[in-house]
Amino acid sequence: MITTSGLTKVYRSRGREVTALDGVDLHVREGEVYGVIGQSGAGKSSLIRCVNLLERPTAGTVTVAGQDLTALAGSGARAGRELRRARSRIGMVFQHFNLLSTRTVQDNVELPLEILGTSGRERSRKALELLDLVGLSDKARAYPAQLSGGQKQRVGIARALAGDPKVLLSDEATSALDPETTRSVLQLLRDLNRQLGLTVLLITHEMDVVKSICDSAALMENGRITESGTVSELLATPGSELAASLFPVGGDVSGDDRTVIDVTFHGDATARPVISQLSRTYNIDISILGAAMDTVGGRQVGRMRIALPGGYEENVVPVGFLREQGLQIDVVERADHESVLVKDGAK
Repeated sequence: MITTSGLTKVYRSRGREVTALDGVDLHVREGEVYGVIGQSGAGKSSLIRCVNLLERPTAGTVTVAGQDLTALAGSGARAGRELRRARSRIGMVFQHFNLLSTRTVQDNVELPLEILGTSGRERSRKALELLDLVGLSDKARAYPAQLSGGQKQRVGIARALAGDPKVLLSDEATSALDPETTRSVLQLLRDLNRQLGLTVLLITHEMDVVKSICDSAALMENGRITESGTVSELLATPGSELAASLFPVGGDVSGDDRTVIDVTFHGDATARPVISQLSRTYNIDISILGAAMDTVGGRQVGRMRIALPGGYEENVVPVGFLREQGLQIDVVERADHESVLVKDGAK
């Protein structure tokens, strides 16, 4: 549904150049919720603004629903009309709501339809329908100043849906909200994704957002995507930085006389007594250094950091036993006073 290829954005100011996007390749499948996560300055906002061409890419292409938007970015009235038409099929939800304070809630939702030239009666019907969809049918005549932050964002979502988009872009839509309101807005986005078949691309710096509703995710650093995939694929990838951040598990790894491993449980494995089976089968004492269980991408996931007595060479068979149970195993080593994962358990 959304594809970028070699997407590059360079900002030039006073003789200086800053590369915000450096050859970004992204593929968001139809009907999924896709999260792009990264720290401030990673290029997330530039990416999402280039997807709907609020920012013109310096190089590369953006394709939405099979249409190359960058090909519509030329000059001329015809190109401008085609680009506006294409943008109308892409909804945008902003971090700070961007509501007009002098307009009622209903009038704010009607604004995109007004720009498109929709008749007054049809605008009113559509706006009230959307406000009902986001749970604000009783606030149609209220003004933004009379709403809570969560209600303002729901108005913003209703406005973004006014043009019946197939794609919804969310630019840090929950970062200004308290945790409880964040959860309700995220649930609304997931419900809309399922009810309307919307493809949702959201950017965030909060791992909990990805954990709560995303089917797929990408990590951005310095204008590049360094890691991407479905959440389940990432959790099953040895040494995945995104997986470790989505589901952190701590525990001291010091000591040369033991092997420390991170064990990731998926689905049915979360209910099986695998660690106690390992202890009984090989008659070894196992130290549990840290553990957690949560729901990630709609699936129950557990992670545990354990220590086995002896070096890795002495624990090849027990580690193999855990892998045979369908568990993801990452061997953790001590390096420069920090724990690091050894991919595939290799030494």
